[in-house]
Amino acid sequence: MAVKTVFTNEEFQHIFANYNLGEYINSNSILEGTVQTNYKVQTTKGCFVFRYYENRKKDSVLFETNLLNYLNENNFPCQSPYINNIGNFVGIHNLKPFAVYNYIEGHHIEKPNEEQKKIVIQKAAELHKVTENYSPIHKESRWNYGVQFCRDQAKAASIRINSIKASKKFNWLDKGLLTLELPQSLPMGICHSDIHTSNILYNHDKFVALLDFDDANYTYLLFDLVGLIESWAWTYDKYKVLNLNEAKKIIEEYTKHRPLSIVEQKHLFDVYKLSIFIDSVWFFERGDAEDFYEKRKIDYLDQLGRENFYKVLFT
Repeated sequence: MAVKTVFTNEEFQHIFANYNLGEYINSNSILEGTVQTNYKVQTTKGCFVFRYYENRKKDSVLFETNLLNYLNENNFPCQSPYINNIGNFVGIHNLKPFAVYNYIEGHHIEKPNEEQKKIVIQKAAELHKVTENYSPIHKESRWNYGVQFCRDQAKAASIRINSIKASKKFNWLDKGLLTLELPQSLPMGICHSDIHTSNILYNHDKFVALLDFDDANYTYLLFDLVGLIESWAWTYDKYKVLNLNEAKKIIEEYTKHRPLSIVEQKHLFDVYKLSIFIDSVWFFERGDAEDFYEKRKIDYLDQLGRENFYKVLFT
């Protein structure tokens, strides 16, 4: 069950009295999602999503609500936040922030077909085009994926775990980060950073919205492209190798909607490795120090090599 904080009818009546969204009627918890608490709320003016942020500070939520408002103004299919009666997107209840969004009818598809995958890739490219020149408010309140962020998080994990294995893992990651080539000219903007089937909404099997920008941050625009390749081209077999033909198909579909510059083509390899290093931080306690999942993936890419990776996928 995703609901971590239970709200009473009286609490919802008090909260929705501060919005011009009709009178509260009833609510039901939304079980999807693993971090924040979500409710579907019915009022006399319709249905809405109430999202209570269990682990976010107000500025981090403002980053999200301002971003979603900007995306809606640019006709990107996602949820739209509502302002309350004093003009704020974010409210506070029991010291934690919350926001109210429109409710979008739809369902999730665990295994999208090829045409549905193409639409998701297209929407990822459109998100990056829309946000390439967007100046996010409260950017510093988010975990913006980069080398220093990865190193800092790994160091903190190593200190927290305080073991020989953790120390060895940090040394491996620290040396690996030094091998990355990420020029300042690599385009940056907003990436969703979790384009997973559970965050894609369909209605009658047609794409209607990209949901849950809880992990969105300011990073290399290639980061979401890497995530799509990871989802649909990494084979996950015992050799942990990449289906390069499938990866090339994903890239070709993406570039129909947002062409990649030469510098992005040359350094997709490095952003891919960065994403694996960041994954290793989230699962820092998993596996042995000498042999673990993320290390095997990095070893595979290093064996393939940056130049060969580029030649196979782009030439």
